[in-house]
Amino acid sequence: MSAAPSVSFEFFPPRTPEMEESLWRAMQRLAPLDPRFVSVTYGAGGSTRERTHATVERILTGTTLNPAAHLTCVAADRETVDAVAQAYWGLGVRHVVALRGDPPVPGERFAPHPDGYANAAALVAGLRRIGDFEISVAAYPERHPDSPSWEHEIANLKRKTEAGATRAITQFFFEPDHFLRLRDRMDAAGIAIPLVPGVMPVTNFKGIQRFAALCGATIPDWLRARFDGLDDDAETRAMVAAQLAVETCTRLRDRGVDHFHFYTLNRAELTYGICHMLGVRPNPAASGPAATDALIGAKE
Repeated sequence: MSAAPSVSFEFFPPRTPEMEESLWRAMQRLAPLDPRFVSVTYGAGGSTRERTHATVERILTGTTLNPAAHLTCVAADRETVDAVAQAYWGLGVRHVVALRGDPPVPGERFAPHPDGYANAAALVAGLRRIGDFEISVAAYPERHPDSPSWEHEIANLKRKTEAGATRAITQFFFEPDHFLRLRDRMDAAGIAIPLVPGVMPVTNFKGIQRFAALCGATIPDWLRARFDGLDDDAETRAMVAAQLAVETCTRLRDRGVDHFHFYTLNRAELTYGICHMLGVRPNPAASGPAATDALIGAKE
C-alpha cells in the first residue's frame, strides 16, 4: 500500500451564479490532485440537462480535467437520449456514467418512457452503438431499493457489464464489509469490471439520513453516535467526517482497493483533506498559475 490511490470526483451542475462560483472554486481546488475523471450529474428536467451539458463542455474545453457526463433513461425517448449522447461524442466527451435514473417524484416507482430505454443495461447497449465510450455504471453495496434479491441485483449488474460497461461505481455506504461482500458476489458471478467505492463525506448528518433513505443505504448506530450533539458544530462535524472517510478508505485499501470516487456536493475542503490523508498529493503539472488560469477562464 505504498502508492497513493487514484481518485475521481462527482459534481452537480449549478443552478445559480453563486452556485457556479462555488463549483468552479471546488474544481480549482481539487484539480491539482489529478483525478482520473470528474463526473457531472444529470437530471430528468430539460433545464438540468442543459446545465449538465454546459458544465461538461466548460470542463472539456477550459480545463485539463477529464469529464464523465451522466446520462439517464428517465422521462425521455430513445431518440432524445441518443441525441444527447451524440452531442457529447461530437463535443469530445469519451466517458459516460450510464444510469437508469430516479423517478422525477421521489418515492414513486420507476416507469420507463414507452419509447425510451427500459433500464441501464439497454442504455449501455445504446451508447455502444453511438461511440466507443468508456462507460461507468452504478452498483449498490446494499442492493438497489427496487431490487427484490441479491440474485436479481447481481444479474442486473452482469447485464450492464455484458452490454459494454467498463466500470461500476457504488452508491455510498458506511460499512466497508458491504462493499467487500458486493465485490465477492461480483467475482463469484464472473463480473470482471473494476468496482470503485463511492465515498460520501458526512458534512450534514440530517441530510445524509435523507439521502440514505432514498438509496437504501444503512445508517449504523455507531455512525449516529459519532455525530450525536454536533448539529450546531460544523467544525467538529467536518473533523469527524474526515476521520470516518479515511478509516473507511484505509480499510478498503488494505483489501486491495486503489480507486475512490468522492461525492463532493460541489465543496472541496473536506474531500481535499481526506485525499491528503490518503497520500494523494498535487501533481505539479496540474498545479500552478497556468492550471489556475485555465479553470478561472473556464467560468468566464
